[in-house]
Amino acid sequence: MKTLNFRVVIFAFAFIFGVVFSIPSLTQSESGKKITLGLDLQGGLHMLLGIKSEIAIESRMKSIAASIKYLLDDEEIIFDGLRMVESESVIFELLDADDVLKTKEILKKELPGTLLSEKGLNFSLQMTPEEIVRTKQNAIQQAVDTIRNRLNEFGLAEPTVAKQGTDKILVEVPGIKTQADEQRIRELIARAAHLQLMAVDEDRIARVSTISVGEAKSYGDVVLPDVNTKQQYLLRAIPVLDGSMLTDAKVGFDESNQPVINFTLNGQGAKIFGDFTGKSVGKRMAVVLDDKVYSAPNINERIGGGRVQISGRFSLAEAHDLAIALRSGALLAPVYVMEKRSVGPSLGADSIKASSIALVLGFVLVVIFMVLYYGMAGVVANVALIGNLFLILAIMSLFGATLTLPGMAGIVLTVGMAVDANVIINERIRELLHEGRSIGKAIEDGYDNAFTAIWDANVTTLIAATVLYAYGTGAIKGFALTMSIGILASMLTAIIGTHGIYQWLLPRIDKQRLDFWFGIKSKGGK
Repeated sequence: MKTLNFRVVIFAFAFIFGVVFSIPSLTQSESGKKITLGLDLQGGLHMLLGIKSEIAIESRMKSIAASIKYLLDDEEIIFDGLRMVESESVIFELLDADDVLKTKEILKKELPGTLLSEKGLNFSLQMTPEEIVRTKQNAIQQAVDTIRNRLNEFGLAEPTVAKQGTDKILVEVPGIKTQADEQRIRELIARAAHLQLMAVDEDRIARVSTISVGEAKSYGDVVLPDVNTKQQYLLRAIPVLDGSMLTDAKVGFDESNQPVINFTLNGQGAKIFGDFTGKSVGKRMAVVLDDKVYSAPNINERIGGGRVQISGRFSLAEAHDLAIALRSGALLAPVYVMEKRSVGPSLGADSIKASSIALVLGFVLVVIFMVLYYGMAGVVANVALIGNLFLILAIMSLFGATLTLPGMAGIVLTVGMAVDANVIINERIRELLHEGRSIGKAIEDGYDNAFTAIWDANVTTLIAATVLYAYGTGAIKGFALTMSIGILASMLTAIIGTHGIYQWLLPRIDKQRLDFWFGIKSKGGK
């Protein structure tokens, strides 16, 4: 035989690489990187979520009110009666007529998307209809992004989070098998994580146990409970700042070694926080999360640096999940479960069994056909096909990819496409042998003639798979991923690999019958 050529060396390396890195997935060993099975194969949690977009409007109005307070305080404009009216508008009153023009200029510049109306010294701001629509759409998209970030930070493999319709969210989390895990995931998803720093109404706090909700609202206040006790707090409804200014949140421990959450504010938030604490020495500020007061410490001095701590008798797991929720961002509007299904692992086992049977049966039939029709050339093609399958599994394992039922369908499809390249090559070689070309010349020209057709077919399919992966979700991505890997692997095994094997074995092929190697009778010389 000829000395091993570079094509055979590349194919041998790829084959060994595929076998070695496929073993952990095939044997499901504890060590090594493995393919993760999707929801339809290993079971898990399927949820369809709705979103209360009207709450996003209320949150946006609160943010507008907080911005008004900050902007007017910063310009030293004196005002009074700043409050929200029915979650639809923000009203306030100026105390100096000379500030009217300046106030209008500031609000129009700094608060786009609002309608400003005035009557004397009384001002009212509302959101424009376009801004309301945009806020609702943003709430849905932000909920999708936030939930996906939370699940990714939680360490779950390939969760599916996608917008469905105009106002629903599909969530699929594979591998959730216990009730405790399911409950923890549901709480992580549904947690609004709406952080607010709110001033305590020191003038009326003594009446908090008797004051009604309506009376508190008339003063621009809100009554909120303590997270651990039955104590009530009377707080200014418009927050000093909220979680939109948070940049990081991490779990820490206090002096008694209890878990706490330390969070950091951005530049604007740090300035607002520092200015407020500087003006409010001797008063209290409440740390509010999802409408529950976690702490309400006294302000002893100005606090700079934008670093705040939340303590609330957390367990370590609760603190960890809450930090994830805060880092991922608050939900602009609460979500609720419209539909929930727990997919059992037995369904996954049935799916794996059926898909494995289809894959093995299709593979065996292709192998038998290639050997019967093309002889030893079919055996060479089958070796390349086996190498192609190992490469797909190895690459998916290294990247920790998720294998779904459509993904397995993509592998089955790849088997057909991979062997199709060898069919084209073998037919070109057989045509040239019928014309009387020598075996060496027929092999080289056969690969040259077949390459263009194979290249065009694979590139166009790869483009389609790329589009599916870019714009598809969940199972569609799995199908596109396995098909793309399979196409690239087949280009290596079916073109480079088999070509190298023929070049390596050419001296032996020259000494044996053509019907043995290519399944044909020679019409001319070799």
